[in-house]
Amino acid sequence: MKKALLLTNCCLLSFALSAQTVVNRDPFITQMVGEVSGDSLRAHIEKLVSFGTRHTLSSTTDPRRGIGAARRWILSKFQQYAKQSNGRLTAQIDSWTLQPDGRRIDKPVEMGNVMATLKGTDPNDNRIFLVSGHLDSRVTDVMNRTADAPGANDDGSGTAAVIELCRVMSKRGFPATILFLTVSGEEQGLLGAEHLAERARKENWNLEALLNNDIMGSNHSHDTRVIDNTRVRVFSEGLPGYQTDSVAAYIRQYGLENDGKSRQLARYTKEVGERYVDQLEVVMVYRNDRFLRGGDHTPFVTRGFPAVRITEMNENFQHQHQDLRTQEGVEYGDYLKFMDFDYLRKNTAMNLAVLANLAKAPAMPQNVTVEARNLTNTTSLFWQAPKSGRVKGYYVLMRETHWPFWQKKFFTDKNGLTLPYSKDHYFFAVQAVSEDGNESLPVLPRPSLR
Repeated sequence: MKKALLLTNCCLLSFALSAQTVVNRDPFITQMVGEVSGDSLRAHIEKLVSFGTRHTLSSTTDPRRGIGAARRWILSKFQQYAKQSNGRLTAQIDSWTLQPDGRRIDKPVEMGNVMATLKGTDPNDNRIFLVSGHLDSRVTDVMNRTADAPGANDDGSGTAAVIELCRVMSKRGFPATILFLTVSGEEQGLLGAEHLAERARKENWNLEALLNNDIMGSNHSHDTRVIDNTRVRVFSEGLPGYQTDSVAAYIRQYGLENDGKSRQLARYTKEVGERYVDQLEVVMVYRNDRFLRGGDHTPFVTRGFPAVRITEMNENFQHQHQDLRTQEGVEYGDYLKFMDFDYLRKNTAMNLAVLANLAKAPAMPQNVTVEARNLTNTTSLFWQAPKSGRVKGYYVLMRETHWPFWQKKFFTDKNGLTLPYSKDHYFFAVQAVSEDGNESLPVLPRPSLR
């Protein structure tokens, strides 16, 4: 009896061990994740708050107060980090003048997005990966440009995250280019993002992903009283508005309503972010944004670029878009003291892991197809090598049609794979994989009918 029990226990242990999932982390990325500092993030936000207001219509010439002073300080930080980049990082303020629009701009205003570009090390790789936050702030009246508007969390958190990512990542080289962006004019109507998205379209940027960070540093909702610093949301659009009728017909025919480029980026963000950051769940929200709100990713989405919004799980609306006051015992205002800097650290580190994994990975495989000429219970996929990057092999991803995330991965070093699963029951995609295990964004196959 004892021998039988021992044998049973050994079998159970063996099964448990064989069922364990091994998380493979790139040491290069793991080291960078560990360098993200809550203290550094706090210092960045303290400085941003010190400018009094960063309203888009506030002073652009005062050396200590207003959005102009804030922009110049962010530029100085980027220029400081450029010194540690071996010439790869350059920084600038992309400036233009905006005329009154009869809505939220009532005078000619000097606009400026502060940008740092970490040039890729591979001259054959023209991919761009962009991370953003908006530097402007506001109080209750969106036109009030004189009142103090600390904007610690909205969006000092996203701006500080971008600055911190630049600090850590500018010390290293990546095959693809990474663009660190702090935009102006978000509160006045996504103006800075509109400007850059249109520039990216006209200049034909190969922008493969945008991570927009807006309100990501507090964990305490005011009405439900939920306190949780272990979950963060990623919003993504399913069906891009730019799709033509012919593309929409294709989407309907093959059931791809949940597989647009931004939704694929959201899945990627969840998988890679959770791989590298402990005690953090990336919660996918199947909407482009929240009710009654907008974010700087949207101008990029509407132009066909993959873009998502990253936002804290439980927003506190007493600390957003509020005049600074105490009313009926409740303190209103977007102050630094209401933030959780370990939570902000984790959310920033999640951004870093995703950006680094993307920028280190090869480009996406080309001409991915699924054989659809015959009725079979197997699935045969074929593809060509990516345009750039050293490839170790490829992952073929698989999930059931109703399932939100990829369920299985199959590795091959060939340019095709046949699986004993029906294409009628599953979605498939293909990723290129580097020698270090960094995966490209997935590419869904097109049916090969002849």
